[in-house]
Amino acid sequence: MRKIYLDHNATTPLHPEVLEAMLPVLGEFYGNPSSVHSEGRKARVFLDEAREKVADLIGANSGEIIFTSGGTESNNMAILGVALSREKKDARIITSTVEHPSVLNPCKQLEQFGITIDRLPVNPKGRIDLDQLKDAISDSTVLISLQQANSEVGTLQDIEKIGELAREHSVCFHTDAVQSVGKIAVDVKKIPVDFLSMSSHKLNGPKGAGALYMKRGLPVLFPTMSGGNQEKKRRGGTENVAGIVGFGKACELAKTRLQSGGMISLANLRDYFFEQIESLVSGVELLGDKEYRLPNTLNLSIEGADGETLLIGLDVEGISVSTGSACSSGSSLPSHVLTAMQVPARRINASLRFSLGVDNTRDEIDHVVKTLARLVSLNRKNSFALG
Repeated sequence: MRKIYLDHNATTPLHPEVLEAMLPVLGEFYGNPSSVHSEGRKARVFLDEAREKVADLIGANSGEIIFTSGGTESNNMAILGVALSREKKDARIITSTVEHPSVLNPCKQLEQFGITIDRLPVNPKGRIDLDQLKDAISDSTVLISLQQANSEVGTLQDIEKIGELAREHSVCFHTDAVQSVGKIAVDVKKIPVDFLSMSSHKLNGPKGAGALYMKRGLPVLFPTMSGGNQEKKRRGGTENVAGIVGFGKACELAKTRLQSGGMISLANLRDYFFEQIESLVSGVELLGDKEYRLPNTLNLSIEGADGETLLIGLDVEGISVSTGSACSSGSSLPSHVLTAMQVPARRINASLRFSLGVDNTRDEIDHVVKTLARLVSLNRKNSFALG
């Protein structure tokens, strides 16, 4: 059976060059980078080189990169680390209603400690209102945490202007850039951001590795992972050297793709995909912002169809897609993102997310469109018969 993977916002396949870069560390160079003997020093070299590559992708200094286990830990480190290191008893954090659970849930935890969370609504396209953000900032605000790109609909927030507002009010700004880094150009020299979260497995690297960019000169974070002196005492625990080496190689490859126009080609393929679906399937609605979005993401609601049924049907045909965020799968509740965007329940239930990768081809897209059109027709007929 032909296999076509269109769920790259959930995770990405490991690039062959990434695997090749990891193999020596998994075998011959197995030392602990904190050890002072020769084996440890060799591992340290691998770690330092990877840190340079990760930093280079986002225009950072290598000393501003803290390695973590992934995006969830990076988000937790920034949010909990800032909140718990501040002495303000009436501290407030500003976030939004469409953030990833790894932002929303630590914020919920902080409410138990008396910290107030201001959750900004979004418009039907998934964007916050900058005037509402400005009005929400107070003398008690210690952190603004707003994602750069949404994993479900691909909508981009204007983090440049958000960062400028944060700077004007002397408030720390954290952005969850897990979905955007490697897909669009991100340069922390140009973006007024204090913390930025990254994840290896979202850009063809291995799972279990990530990073938090922390702007040089910021106050020390409260350590959410206490242990040894690793990562300059900012994150205890022996580093996942093999995973980090793979992460570094993935960042190197991602920068090359961005410079060579690979993401422009992917955006063109995404647009072609949407055009072909519209030509064969009626009642298709694009969810999210058509102008400000990731180059690889399509979230579509198909009138009169059931998203879960279509997902299963596509899976049987060897096509992998999603009905929402993979981190929220298994929940019987509708997508919190689409709900916050005021999408009607019937439209949410009829939605599918297609997230393309750099290796997807037009031939694959043509096959998916034909398969989807057939399944939608069958789904609608069955719904009509049952109705």
